[in-house]
Amino acid sequence: QVQLVESGGGLVQPGGSLRLSCAASGGIFSFGTMGWYRQAPGKQRELVATITRSDTTYYVDSVRGRFTISRDNVKNTMYLQMNSLKPEDTAVYYCRLIQPNTWGQGTQVIVSS
Repeated sequence: QVQLVESGGGLVQPGGSLRLSCAASGGIFSFGTMGWYRQAPGKQRELVATITRSDTTYYVDSVRGRFTISRDNVKNTMYLQMNSLKPEDTAVYYCRLIQPNTWGQGTQVIVSS
């Protein structure tokens, strides 16, 4: 059974950067599309970015040009490099393996001065 564990969240000032990691265990990590999602207080969980097995990426408009998704199939880890952070990026960030549908527990990101 695949398990996903996120790390790297924290408190950062507007304009700052963070790199989130999602470590996978218990399955074949290199097979399948993965993604980062986020849920802000009082809002629904939303897609942030996805990456396929062949490293094709997709970003929602609000983060395109600021965030970079990547994966290391040797280390079984996916990353989200977040630059030029804004207060509206504050949320709990989750990683997801699309198939089988698997979610991590989330990591909190707070962007505030």
